[in-house]
Amino acid sequence: MDKMQAGDFNEIFKQIQIARKKVVQTANSTLIELYWNIGRSISQKINSEKWGKGVVRDLAEFISQKEPGIKGFGDKNLWRMKQFYETYSHNEELATLWRVLSWSHNRRIMTLKTQEERIFYLKICSENNYSVRDLERLINTSTFERVMLSDNKSSQVFKDLPQKTEGIFRDSYILDFLNLPAAYEEKELQKALVHYLKDFLQELGGGFSFIGEEYRLQVGTDDFYIDLLFFHRKMQCLVAFELKTTKFKPEHLGQLEFYLEALDRDVKLEHENPSIGVLLCREKNDEVVEYALSRSLSPSVVTEYQTKILPKELLKQKINDFYTLIEQRSEANDEN
Repeated sequence: MDKMQAGDFNEIFKQIQIARKKVVQTANSTLIELYWNIGRSISQKINSEKWGKGVVRDLAEFISQKEPGIKGFGDKNLWRMKQFYETYSHNEELATLWRVLSWSHNRRIMTLKTQEERIFYLKICSENNYSVRDLERLINTSTFERVMLSDNKSSQVFKDLPQKTEGIFRDSYILDFLNLPAAYEEKELQKALVHYLKDFLQELGGGFSFIGEEYRLQVGTDDFYIDLLFFHRKMQCLVAFELKTTKFKPEHLGQLEFYLEALDRDVKLEHENPSIGVLLCREKNDEVVEYALSRSLSPSVVTEYQTKILPKELLKQKINDFYTLIEQRSEANDEN
């Protein structure tokens, strides 16, 4: 086979792959639409008091008798279809999201307690083509809670930026895939993140593209190196990560601010938005972070990383503590 033939063959094979993908997507969309319509019919029949609970079981038996061996239409799944319809029937805008996801995705997301959580995971899975396994990890690592906490803390920091940053950063990052020893240096953390880059990119969330490690900046005759440099497609900006294996200290911000200034002057393209810095620390005190960022001139995020999955109870407590602190300060300002 010569090179010209190989090129032609590859082109035809790509067409086959694209067509197969479309067939799967179309089949999934049709199936999800069917489940929605069945769920709507059952919901309306039950709400109008024409059907009792036993009728759904009778319906499942009727379908099985009509087509023996058919799967997916047992009484439990029919009840899930009803729940599916009732979960999203009051928000038509979500239809563009749940239609592109599989039934397994939708079944898992429906079990979440709040509408805000469901919307978050619908969006993140549809935008990034996450598998059911990916979705399960996102939920188990409390991604929604971590993003919500980060958005609330960072709102003031990013208020003057032209790009939207909501839903991008996380108050903490779960790096349970690194397999680091008990004691390690910053260089070891950096090398491990690059080695497990695919996992790290997934934990960062969609839109991040890796540019390089030890990214060189030349200012005058001096060289400086950013630990990890990314570009975010949605925000259209460079994102510099500085790694600290210790607790956050206010002086850490000075170095990061210098890097952001150099990036914006010498690296950022004219059409791109201002660069953002992320200081990834082993630990942080939220009050110290707030004080430090209140006088910061550069858009930066101070976040921490965990090498083990955090219990949801701990994250919920952090959220409650944060809102309590905000309320206390608001009351103090009112008194003054």
